[in-house]
Amino acid sequence: MDLKIVEERKNPLLKRTEYRFLMSHPTAATPKRDEVRQELANQLKVPKDRIVVERMHAKFGTPMSVGEAAAYSTKDAAMTTVREHILIRNGLKEKAKPATPGAEPEAAPAPAAEKPAEKAAEKPAEKAEPKSESKPAEKPVDKPAKAPKAPKAEKADKAEKAPAKEA
Repeated sequence: MDLKIVEERKNPLLKRTEYRFLMSHPTAATPKRDEVRQELANQLKVPKDRIVVERMHAKFGTPMSVGEAAAYSTKDAAMTTVREHILIRNGLKEKAKPATPGAEPEAAPAPAAEKPAEKAAEKPAEKAEPKSESKPAEKPVDKPAKAPKAPKAEKADKAEKAPAKEA
């Protein structure tokens, strides 16, 4: 793998130096991001944990890839500036594991144990109430009666015009 830096640009506001690179890999497949980061670290004499490969594109039909990377002044600057999914791709941050439906955190089971006791205390109170109180005897009628709809004038006009056209 032969890595050649095409462009170097300093960005003091974001505390980084941005690089565009061209990589040829005639005897192998497109290299992994980790391999590219290691090669850049060797060439730039910067620790690997401060280099972030933003993107890499393999050119179709050729054993060449182009890409963009940045070397940050500190690891903290990289962690605060770079988007999370790029940090995960570069191996600088672990991907958050989604919560499984069956698994609960350790602190959650203790309060959950108290909830069934509370529910059990509520159920006998509900059973003690007579069922006749839960249903209302009659519904109050507060709604005014709706007036019947009058036929629209447009339909009547169309009906009159139709015979006139036939004649």
